[in-house]
Amino acid sequence: MKRRIGILTSGGDCPGLNAAIRGVARAAYELFDAEIVGIRNGYGGLIEGEYQEMSKKQFSGILTLGGTILGTSRTPFRNMRVIEDNGVDKVAAMKKTYKDLKLDCLVTLGGNGTHKTANLLSQEGLNVIGLPKTIDNDIYGTDFTFGFHTAVDIATDVIDRIHTTAASHGRCMVIEIMGNKAGWLTLYSGVAGGADVILLPEIPYDIEKVAETVERRAKKKKAFSILAVAEGAMTREEAKMKKKEREALRATQPCISARIAKELTELVGVEARSVVPGHIQRGGSPSAYDRVLSTQFGVHAAQLIKEGHFGVTVALKGNQIVHNDLKDIAGVPKPVPQDDTVVVTARNMGINMGD
Repeated sequence: MKRRIGILTSGGDCPGLNAAIRGVARAAYELFDAEIVGIRNGYGGLIEGEYQEMSKKQFSGILTLGGTILGTSRTPFRNMRVIEDNGVDKVAAMKKTYKDLKLDCLVTLGGNGTHKTANLLSQEGLNVIGLPKTIDNDIYGTDFTFGFHTAVDIATDVIDRIHTTAASHGRCMVIEIMGNKAGWLTLYSGVAGGADVILLPEIPYDIEKVAETVERRAKKKKAFSILAVAEGAMTREEAKMKKKEREALRATQPCISARIAKELTELVGVEARSVVPGHIQRGGSPSAYDRVLSTQFGVHAAQLIKEGHFGVTVALKGNQIVHNDLKDIAGVPKPVPQDDTVVVTARNMGINMGD
């Protein structure tokens, strides 16, 4: 039986997208008679009818390729049912494209926003399967998302390189790691990179506590300190604010790493500098781990298509590739728990978590 599969990548790019696309395609060609349609530029392409019929050779040589061969864009979930000035009903348009292309299912690769829209389309009657990607590792129901481990490797390499210059100059270096709502990336790279202080969005910090660690190290003749700071880290005072109040305050200030570096210079008298690696953390070729995980996720999606099992997203639990219902995971946050084993490990090593 022939099955026509639509594939799209939505939201921010990250390593492993092409490996996952390849996994879906190659397994589909092996398991059943498949036709694959690539939707261009995420849900925007599904809305506007931008697509291409894919051939087998287009999935060759992309395992190690960063980014996404399909292109991607951000189409915020909160706007999906909003009729804007162009008069386009986005949900109706996506359903029409799905029907016009005679798709049997749609595979969506993305993060939280992507999964919320995937669930919406599933509830609208479309056959949808999600694949969880994000360097933030903040999708509920899966131990890891693909892209996360590559970003950990990159962020750790940044910290390693900063170590040498910090030691040479006797500086306090504040490294800002991606992660606005969840601190998984900062936590893992901070421990892997030997940071002295790790600040996460989930654990509001007291700058005085941070300063104590920097000052104590200086008094012990340790001429430098390394701080791994999530971009969404916040003070205890900020944590008590409403989101809009906090955003308004942040808009008047420099980035979090620059702010902390300035405060430490004033409090301790050290020479403190901030480093923002930014989008470097989600670029380039996927790590070996992510190549394997992406491939496993893609193959599992193809197996689900063969079985006619839709309305789910693929996940890793323990050493098993499984799947969860989209309705159970869409929009559910996955913050770093206070008792997470890596948090406990960090604390037991004497790493200051800011509190």
